[in-house]
Amino acid sequence: MTDEPVRLTTTVKGAGCAAKLAPGVLDKALCGLDLPVDPNVLVGLERADDAGVYRVSADLALVQTVDFFPPMVDDPFSFGQIAAANALSDIYAMGGVPKTAMNIVAFPSKTLDISILRAIIEGGLDKMREAGVVLVGGHTIEDSELKYGLSVTGYISPDRIMTKKNLQVGDCLILTKPLGTGIITTAIKAGLADQAVIDMVTMAMTTLNRVAALTMDSFQVHACTDITGFGFLGHLAEMVVDSEYGVRINASNVPIYSEALEWAAMGLIPAGAYNNKSFRGSFVDFSTDVNQNVQDLLYDPQTSGGLLIAVAARDAENLVDALKMNGIDCAAIVGEVVREPVSRIVVV
Repeated sequence: MTDEPVRLTTTVKGAGCAAKLAPGVLDKALCGLDLPVDPNVLVGLERADDAGVYRVSADLALVQTVDFFPPMVDDPFSFGQIAAANALSDIYAMGGVPKTAMNIVAFPSKTLDISILRAIIEGGLDKMREAGVVLVGGHTIEDSELKYGLSVTGYISPDRIMTKKNLQVGDCLILTKPLGTGIITTAIKAGLADQAVIDMVTMAMTTLNRVAALTMDSFQVHACTDITGFGFLGHLAEMVVDSEYGVRINASNVPIYSEALEWAAMGLIPAGAYNNKSFRGSFVDFSTDVNQNVQDLLYDPQTSGGLLIAVAARDAENLVDALKMNGIDCAAIVGEVVREPVSRIVVV
């Protein structure tokens, strides 16, 4: 070991953003398998959502999720915070309250000092404490590539589960964080981002969706998801495809990091964005007025992104005002649910 600082984003492959399998791969792997069934599974693989939900009693259900990935920033503590915030987000998107977590760690102990792993875990614990979550265990393996994340369990009332598939005509769509973290973290990996940009995007990715979830709980929200690896349009498509409705998005209202737009114009687009476009692009219609760079940003895979909330139109402005009052300054109405075209996303 040397005293030179370690760049975590150069120790692993594909660390520009939270790497996922290409869309559709897992569906193919699961196709035809005889999966166990249980009538108490309220949300499971048959209706893929942000987390699974299992009913314990008439008024209590467990919400469960797991997420882990390689570093996208060099600071170990920040990476731990980001990974934890990202995993916790799925519970918030379902309307649940996270309670317990278990660490998932792959660590190259022969090439990285154990102090790095300690800092990563400390970062995760920092976000767990903020969320009121306790660490109850975990699993660690030796691996050539560093990875970290959490398995999280939370509570929810069975009659207050927030899923992706409950859009209603006239609902407004509200986004709570800007897009562009995939492109920016790719720029970080390439050594193109200055410290101010790194600090900005790190702050966004380490911010829990807890406040947004608590705020929306007071309004007539019909559906919700969080924007992560499949990008804004990929996750929106999960809400729209095979539904009875369509969605109209106003691209000029979507909060986007200006730095990400600049790098998109330079062609600095992560592979995940192209995968997302290939998988869901056939369901999306762009107006000729929508800039190509903006189109790329709408497919950009996000790490610890914001919530996308479908709320009754009469509550939309009030919800945005409440989000901003609670410190979510970029919250914006970005679109609406429409009757036609069915199962399609129109971006104008």
